[in-house]
Amino acid sequence: MAHIAKSVRGRPRSEAVERSIVEGVLKMIEDGVPLADLSIERIARTAGVGKATIYRRWSGKEELFVDILRGVDDPPPELAGESMRGDLVTLLDHLRRRGVNMRSSALLHNVFAQMKSLPKLWEAYHATVVEPQRRVMIGVLRRGVENGELRADVDIVLANDLFVGPMLVRTVLRPDAPLDEDLAERIVDTVLAGLRPTG
Repeated sequence: MAHIAKSVRGRPRSEAVERSIVEGVLKMIEDGVPLADLSIERIARTAGVGKATIYRRWSGKEELFVDILRGVDDPPPELAGESMRGDLVTLLDHLRRRGVNMRSSALLHNVFAQMKSLPKLWEAYHATVVEPQRRVMIGVLRRGVENGELRADVDIVLANDLFVGPMLVRTVLRPDAPLDEDLAERIVDTVLAGLRPTG
C-alpha cells in the first residue's frame, strides 16, 4: 500500500479540522471505544464535521488510524552515516524509546493491541511504518558489507532479524523487562561480535 495521499481537491486543507478529527478519535479510544466500532460516521459526528470532510483527507478509517499512529510515534531517527554500528545503535534505540512510550501510554498500548485484530489496519501500518524502517535497517547492513564492517557472506535479512528481534522481545513480549538506555548498544555489540569479519 502506498503512503497515504491526501487529496488536493476541494477546500484547502485545514490543520484545525484535521486536529479536531484526530483528537476526536483519540478521545473515543481513551474512553474505551474499540477501533472496530469507530465508523467514519461516528468519527465525523464526534469531530463536528461531515463525512466528506474526512474522505477528502483520508480514503477510509484504516488510513486515518495509520496517520494517527504515525503522529503519536517518534519520527524516524536521523542517521549519521559514519559507521554501520553507530547507525544500528540509533535505529535500535528508536525502537527502545517507542517501547518506553508504549509502556507509559495506555492509549498506544491499547491501539496496538486492537490493531492486530484488524488485518487491513495492520497491513496498512506495516506497509507505511514498519516496512520503510526495515528497508532503512537493511540498507545500513548492506553498506556495512560494502565497507567491510560486516562479513560478505552474512544473510542480510536474517541479520536484520538478529538485531531487531531482541529489542522487540523486550518491548513487546516481555513488558516487565528493563529497557536500559544502553540496551541498543549492548544488542548491536553482541550481535556484531558474531558477524564481523575475522582476521
